[in-house]
Amino acid sequence: MSSYRAEAKYIRSSAQKAGLVCELIRGKKASEALSILRFTRKAVARDLEKVLRSAVANAVFVADRNEKRRLDEDDLYVRAAFANQGPSQKRVRPAPMGRAYRVIKRTTHLTVELAEREK
Repeated sequence: MSSYRAEAKYIRSSAQKAGLVCELIRGKKASEALSILRFTRKAVARDLEKVLRSAVANAVFVADRNEKRRLDEDDLYVRAAFANQGPSQKRVRPAPMGRAYRVIKRTTHLTVELAEREK
């Protein structure tokens, strides 16, 4: 059983918010996960959908090229989907009376791993 993965780095969202969306698709079929992400009302769902589409394309390409066989999207399922914390950007925001507040702009690294369903 081979696995296929795709990553997107430095996505402008927190890892905690992205992790909530990753939980929705973990263990689902790839086609079902795409439709779930399509109708999820979170901004990070669009980025996760792109990563999932990339992982499916990687799987089809590798199976076609190396293993000399056709691989359908329905044969794949999401084995792992997670969001790791990326580097945070520190910014300064003006505050009253000459003070300054620190604003932390977080980033995340999205990873989706697909595998073939056992027959």
